[in-house]
Amino acid sequence: QVQVVESGGGLVQAGGSLRLSCAASGSIFSINPMGWYRQVPGKQRELVAGISGGGRTNYADFVKGRFTISRDNAKNTVYLQMNSLKPEDTGVYYCFVDRGAMRYWGQGTQVTVSS
Repeated sequence: QVQVVESGGGLVQAGGSLRLSCAASGSIFSINPMGWYRQVPGKQRELVAGISGGGRTNYADFVKGRFTISRDNAKNTVYLQMNSLKPEDTGVYYCFVDRGAMRYWGQGTQVTVSS
């Protein structure tokens, strides 16, 4: 059984920073891709950033230059450093981990950016 647990959300003022963490457990290895989606009010869930087991990263255009994804393979943990946050970044952020054909999701963590 794979478990994915996010932490680090909260309330921050525009221009501020937050760091999200996501720990995966249960037959998860360093080769498994991981990443973050978000669901903002009124929109479908959208990819924020992903990282392969080898450390290759990809980002949505709307976060390039502001967000950085990284991982600690020894801990099966992925991080999302979010800087220069904007009110439109407000939403629920979901971590995922891929294992074979399956994608496992965390429960989500709320990020609220006030103007």
